[in-house]
Amino acid sequence: MTSAAAPASGKPTPKPPERSGRLSAEDWAQAALDLIAEQGVAAVAVEPLARRLGVTKGSFYWHFPSRDALLQAALERWENVEQEAVFGELEKISDPHERLRALIHMVAHEIKSHVIYSAMLQALDHPIVQPVIGRVSERRLEYLTASFRQVGFGRSAAQHRARLAYTAYVGFLQLSLQLPQSRLDHDTFDEYIEHVMATLIPR
Repeated sequence: MTSAAAPASGKPTPKPPERSGRLSAEDWAQAALDLIAEQGVAAVAVEPLARRLGVTKGSFYWHFPSRDALLQAALERWENVEQEAVFGELEKISDPHERLRALIHMVAHEIKSHVIYSAMLQALDHPIVQPVIGRVSERRLEYLTASFRQVGFGRSAAQHRARLAYTAYVGFLQLSLQLPQSRLDHDTFDEYIEHVMATLIPR
């Protein structure tokens, strides 16, 4: 009778191949971000990440002295990618009204970024997470304020609109976390985003 641990040929079942080539610190940081998106900040740990990447823990310690150092690198990666990819793309749009509409539309459909941000909102008491959220929120509010100034609002009104827009964003995420049944279907969500833009952006 053939053993379940060996194929019919009698040869041992080969182990899954380990990943070839040395992983970079960026590879580990991205894997940590993926895990945060799936399971939250608390799930980031060396052993499960090593298994996911198909390497030993030695690969991790080549780049990072601790789990907290990895978490710091992962959150900074998320922060930098948002700043370069999102804001960089928007600066290509010359018309300030269209740029603001593009910002809202882009943010509304960047699903993974929302999931990571939501996970971090649930871990605001973590000493590594809190400063990152603080910097990201401050930069987003500054960008929104500048955008509303460019479409014609005065300083105070632009600041108020920026706070309103950002509050709506954070509140919508929190509502989705607390009441999953309140999540909108695709068409209703698109209608909601159009309503947000019509409310916040002057014609």
